Amino acid sequence: MARITTIINQKGGVGKTSTAHALATGLNHRNYKALVVDADPQGNLSYIMQTEAAKGVYEAMKGTPAADLIQHTGQGDVLASTPALIGADLEFTQTGREYLIKDALEPVKSKYSHIIIDSPPTLGIMTINALTASTDIIIPMGADIFSLQGLGQLYETIGRVKRYCNPNLKIAGLLITRYARRAVLTRDLTEVIGDKAQQISAPIYKTQIREGIAVKEAQTMQTSLFDSHPKANPTADYNALIDEYLKQED
Repeated sequence: MARITTIINQKGGVGKTSTAHALATGLNHRNYKALVVDADPQGNLSYIMQTEAAKGVYEAMKGTPAADLIQHTGQGDVLASTPALIGADLEFTQTGREYLIKDALEPVKSKYSHIIIDSPPTLGIMTINALTASTDIIIPMGADIFSLQGLGQLYETIGRVKRYCNPNLKIAGLLITRYARRAVLTRDLTEVIGDKAQQISAPIYKTQIREGIAVKEAQTMQTSLFDSHPKANPTADYNALIDEYLKQED
């Protein structure tokens, strides 16, 4: 069965979608079979992976078989975001609404070694669905003070999901992104993030994702870092992250 990992942070601008994209495409480059689930109504990951304007996660939550909705792109398989997800919190109000993505993925997850879910920068029903469906989560955090502010609230949300929907959910790790090694403030905040991780009993990945224009260039080109910028610093860092990520499975 697939390892299902949600990339989550309710704060924007921390490299959440970039991490989901790099993790999924990097796994595919290593001949693992990864499925991307774009649960973010913004649909940025679907755009980067060049999906067609078609049905996707929303329709899967409404009952259409996921196998009929998955798009096979040059970067990997995608269950795409669609604009209909914007109203998810108001539309999905029935009992059991937390399990819609989990139930949708059940028939297809045996076909993949990994499923990577990109969640929205909110703690609404789409995020709850992603957490309920997952085996573990990665929390990207920029090396800035604002990234720390929402961590407590996020941890409470994770706790509620574990209590009521998914008792086996684990935090795979906190991931420091947009790292500037020479900045003294960045180094200080990295230490603070490490202290905070200990307080909530969450591991922190040794790998730190360096800031680099290659990420934005690859996204603009709608391709993966591993194809467009194989020697860039962020590419090397994401390769190291994937090494850590896979070792966790051992």
